[in-house]
Amino acid sequence: MVPGTELRQLYNKKLLFLAISLLMITIGIKIYSTLTFPHITDWNYRHLQLIDKKRETFSFAVFGDNKNSITTFDNLIKKVNAEDVLFAIDIGDLVEDGEREKFRFFINQIRHSDKPLLTAIGNHELREDGRGTYYNLFGRFYYSFTVGDAYFIILDDANEYNLDPWQMQWLKEQLEKSLKYKYRFVFMHVPLFDPRTEGLRIAHNLKDVKLAKHLDTLFNEYNITMLFASHIHAYYRGVWGRTPYIITGGAGAELVGTDPEHDFYHYIKVTVSDAGVSYEVKRVKSPDFEIIDRMAHDVWIYIYAFFVLHYLDVILVILLIYFILTIRSMRRGRARL
Repeated sequence: MVPGTELRQLYNKKLLFLAISLLMITIGIKIYSTLTFPHITDWNYRHLQLIDKKRETFSFAVFGDNKNSITTFDNLIKKVNAEDVLFAIDIGDLVEDGEREKFRFFINQIRHSDKPLLTAIGNHELREDGRGTYYNLFGRFYYSFTVGDAYFIILDDANEYNLDPWQMQWLKEQLEKSLKYKYRFVFMHVPLFDPRTEGLRIAHNLKDVKLAKHLDTLFNEYNITMLFASHIHAYYRGVWGRTPYIITGGAGAELVGTDPEHDFYHYIKVTVSDAGVSYEVKRVKSPDFEIIDRMAHDVWIYIYAFFVLHYLDVILVILLIYFILTIRSMRRGRARL
């Protein structure tokens, strides 16, 4: 046997041993991460206990549609941490889909929030049978609470169609209770209607238009202070009937257009006092408003998120390919001898 061939075979054996070692370590980490899913229950209930309910003057932050965003959502959390807000509410599409690993990633992100952070369920949480995982982590799908003279109602319209009869009855009871309070805030992921009226193939609002109109009438009747929604990856503010609304879907997911007045990353800072309620749009760094820049940014955030969320799977695939190619190469070498 030629000395150079022996050295090459020895080198290949060492590389193969290293690849097998890395493969076993990666598999071990994968199994460990699967078995050690965050032991969190009733996140929203626990965070509600951290809010000072007696405050008459306070601020809170509202945002939605981060969808496992990495850089933008992390920056948003840092900016909210720097704000003088009592708590924050993420109104849905917390993850790209309901895979457990994506919920794990979101939990690790919001653990960096130093404010109590509440959630509403969005349509993306329902994918891959994620509703059960959401419930196990965050608790009830709809709930209410009070702070000072303000009543907060969080709804579940994640099916994008309607509210079930039990939730509708619950909502009417909550609205009746809210009349004792000066301010009434309602939060839902999918908006009643889509404020964009031109050039739309599919409107991003409740599919049951009859129910949407009924809810609008109900909110008008109970004089809702503000209705918050997301689902549309942009910022809009207006009035449906007599009910003012804000759509805040700019927490990190792909943006839907290039209009500087609407299509940018942001969150809303709401300040409540006896004198009234004010709303401030807080912008977060966004891509340029050119269509090419937006398209490139959208592609990049999906690629980046894929590798960050599935880096162990990528390593496993690369090692397996290397393992197979090396074995084949070694067999061919022996056959030649």
